[in-house]
Amino acid sequence: MEAGNLNIKNHQKWLVNFYKKRSWYQYSPFIRLNFLTEEVGELSRAVRALKIGRDHPGEKESSVEVLNANLKEELADVLDQVLIMSSKFDIDPQTLLEQSENKLKKRFHE
Repeated sequence: MEAGNLNIKNHQKWLVNFYKKRSWYQYSPFIRLNFLTEEVGELSRAVRALKIGRDHPGEKESSVEVLNANLKEELADVLDQVLIMSSKFDIDPQTLLEQSENKLKKRFHE
């Protein structure tokens, strides 16, 4: 996908096709939820490494640039799992952004 065409809806469409080509899309929402949980765990590990360090024997210390790159990668992985899950329920990802903003505006009277 070209950078000029990159938006959340186009990315979701590309991602679903990518998953279908590899026979990854057919997994049920329950299984997909486990994949999301796994990715959130990896995100947690990336945040920990960046903010407090890993202090793990056998692991080489990484530069801030490497840690930031890993954080972006894990955030993207979580986003991808959310996009796949929303596709499974036929939810337009743009409506997720709107839902989030509307909920917070209503809750906090903005």
